[in-house]
Amino acid sequence: EENTVLSHIRDPLYRCDDFVVNDTKMGLVQKVREHLQNLENSAFTSDRHRKRKLLENSSLNSKLLKVNGSTTALCATGLRNLGNTCFMNAILQSLSNIQQFCCYFKELPAVELRNGKTAGRRTYHTRSQGDNNVSLVEEFRKTLCALWQGSQTAFSPESLFYVVWKIMPNFRGYQQQDAHEFMRYLLDHLHLELQGGFNGVSRSVILQENSNLSASNKCCINGASTVVTAIFGGILQNEVNCLICGTESRKFDPFLDLSLDIPSQFRNKRTKNQESGPMCTLRDCLRSFTDLEELDETELYMCHKCKKKQKSTKKFWIQKLPKVLCLHLKRFHWTAYLRNKVDTYVEFPLRGLDMKCYLLEPENSGPESCLYDLVAVVVHHGSGVGSGHYTAYAAHEGRWFHFNDSTVTLTDEETVGKAKAYILFYVERQAKPGAEKL
Repeated sequence: EENTVLSHIRDPLYRCDDFVVNDTKMGLVQKVREHLQNLENSAFTSDRHRKRKLLENSSLNSKLLKVNGSTTALCATGLRNLGNTCFMNAILQSLSNIQQFCCYFKELPAVELRNGKTAGRRTYHTRSQGDNNVSLVEEFRKTLCALWQGSQTAFSPESLFYVVWKIMPNFRGYQQQDAHEFMRYLLDHLHLELQGGFNGVSRSVILQENSNLSASNKCCINGASTVVTAIFGGILQNEVNCLICGTESRKFDPFLDLSLDIPSQFRNKRTKNQESGPMCTLRDCLRSFTDLEELDETELYMCHKCKKKQKSTKKFWIQKLPKVLCLHLKRFHWTAYLRNKVDTYVEFPLRGLDMKCYLLEPENSGPESCLYDLVAVVVHHGSGVGSGHYTAYAAHEGRWFHFNDSTVTLTDEETVGKAKAYILFYVERQAKPGAEKL
């Protein structure tokens, strides 16, 4: 009987009413199943598109915040790490948030480096190219322009790093470098290149025509003044007194930053909340830098009156403060064979750093001309200069950001204040008529 039924089913001419009904029911079920499957596939596809859209917009969504009830874009752009280049990224992000310095470069016209058949084409360098015709100023300008355009993807400073390799041999390779050393080399080379020609016009002439950088703010280091010395340039007075005959020697030294020792009595103190002894403050470091110091046997002073090297004392005064005060905390110290890190937390003010007491002639300064507000902090994470990681905190339009290579996040003043600072950038507070000193 079973074989008979099966044979009927196989027979295309078989038309049993029961089987017609059953076949119709099964056809409807099949259609329902197909319809449900299509709905499921459609939902899956829609969900997949939605997730893809969310992933594509994840950087955008993460860069939105509410300010006074309205949503605004974060706008900040990260910098890709090209292989242990966090030291460079932290410095670039810090400098990009020093408004007057950054704006000067962003307003410079683009420079075309190639001639002949390639003239008029924009040049993009890679480190494998052998083009000697490079411009640090131009690549620095392009990098700064890219950092605050609101791009949702990190910018690759490949072209800038290529120029760094070309003109700063110390930074070739992919090993970790010292951020402070890189900053000094970068500013020095920008300063030197800015003194050269710019489309037939001296860049120093462009500087002089910039009304925001008056002659009184200029400090000449290695030649004519540039925006580098106009912003970062200050002058120290170095006093040396012979302890034998009392002869005093004075000389003036220009500076772009001040390197401050962390006093030895604080060097075993590692965290902000550690109870042993008083907390080290930035004022302690500044006082250690400017206080009268007796030079040791290895630093004997050649006294011109005594005609030989004698014991002496040394003291620094600040003769002229810069518009941007860059303070470098000397966290790395050489021992017999190693360069150790001083991991001490140093408390620093976010507002109102008063530098008047370190001035040579404080009575000649205005009521707010010696007050500085923090704009950026470079932090070294890790135990050694040849290892670890650099990040930066910087203030932009009243908000603080944390720059960690490609990642940029909003943060708050409390978090910034807890950072173990390596380099601090303070901007001179602009005096306001009738404003009271904070």
